Amino acid sequence: MEICIEKSCYAKKAMELFKEGYNCSQSVFLAFEDQYDIDRKTALKLSSSFGGGMGRLREVCGAVSGMFMVAGLLYGYDDAKDYEGKTKHYERIQLLAKEFEERNGSIVCRQLLGLGEGKDSHIPEKRTDAYYQKRPCAELVGMAAAIMEQYIEENPLNTN
Repeated sequence: MEICIEKSCYAKKAMELFKEGYNCSQSVFLAFEDQYDIDRKTALKLSSSFGGGMGRLREVCGAVSGMFMVAGLLYGYDDAKDYEGKTKHYERIQLLAKEFEERNGSIVCRQLLGLGEGKDSHIPEKRTDAYYQKRPCAELVGMAAAIMEQYIEENPLNTN
């Protein structure tokens, strides 16, 4: 396993995926592909709707949504009657959101990007050098992945 000093390995991988052209959610979700049993194509399709704050609606940041998807796969509940599991999972999601918000001031895409109210055009911007210079998205993707990695380290999965 690669040793990462300045940024977590997952953060580095998520940022690289974003710079390849994947959206925020895809970048975070796919960075953790070694943690779950879903093929790459399915993982990319599953997470594709959440970029741009959910299809460029500029709502919850795609990086945060990707982090939540990882948390759901690794720690989520699958029994509709599991009230305790649901409660624990929602607590976990709120904890992850709080950590991201404390570092960035919000979990909402439009606020993180300094945009006005309302949805954006459905047409994504071309990924150019200027795009990467004006958007904090690569760093936000890295931060979401680092938060998720830290959570995993502090809360090992039960492999029973």
